Amino acid sequence: MTEERRPSPPQPEQQQQPPGETKLMKPVPDHGEHSYQGNGRLAGKVALITGADSGIGKAVAIAFAREGADVVISYLNEDEDAHDTAKWVGDAGRKALVIPGDIKSEDHCIDLVERTVAELGGLDVLVNNAAFQRTYADISDISAVEWDETFRTNIYAPFFLSKAAAPHMKPGGAIINTTSIQSRQPSPQLLAYASTKGAVSNFTAGLAEMLAAKGIRVNAVAPGPIWTPLIPSTMSPEKSAKFGEQTLLKRAGQPAELAGAYVLLASELGSYMTGAVIPVTGGEIMI
Repeated sequence: MTEERRPSPPQPEQQQQPPGETKLMKPVPDHGEHSYQGNGRLAGKVALITGADSGIGKAVAIAFAREGADVVISYLNEDEDAHDTAKWVGDAGRKALVIPGDIKSEDHCIDLVERTVAELGGLDVLVNNAAFQRTYADISDISAVEWDETFRTNIYAPFFLSKAAAPHMKPGGAIINTTSIQSRQPSPQLLAYASTKGAVSNFTAGLAEMLAAKGIRVNAVAPGPIWTPLIPSTMSPEKSAKFGEQTLLKRAGQPAELAGAYVLLASELGSYMTGAVIPVTGGEIMI
């Protein structure tokens, strides 16, 4: 998608029920379906990607497949979106393993890793990408149940999956976490989400030190405002219409615009990178 074709605010006002559906978004996000060209940078690798049914995870799955990786598509229950991702992986000539389930469960996370290894022959790259977010104006509106769900999805699950995956990963393996601009610039209405993303960044740094001796690199990507189903399903129509206008580039990013950062961190291009956080924020500063 050229710069001229990347949509800028205002987007059409729209509202969906969480977690949202890609096909109902206006405009439909660009995941690189018709633009990403691979160069064999992940040839023969196996990657497990959570939240790979839509948004950033879908874009990463498409990019990884076109770089030569077989892909496990982990998702909650959005079957149509997940199988569309699998179609794009298959079109790239790679294997797609589609596994629904709730990553808040440690047992499910263990099963994800075990099925990956058993059915695809190993695990080289883990992308902890799936996330849960809701917006609230006041802390009194946030229930303990929702606070727990946010933390279990956004930080417990990466812990569960990393713990299960590390013993199967060889030197040169990579764990990539999705943090956020919210880890450095928290919005009050995203209190729970922003808190977890601060934890993800810290988790990334600590785990990088813990796994360095095993030759496993651990890094993170910090997206800014990205046009995914989370936006119309967790924001008011008025706010989603203006989403991204505060950035230096004056627009929301497309999921496809993050794929290159994940490829960098998963491949030999990033062989000297660990404990790093790469901002892809449209110019929102993270220093």
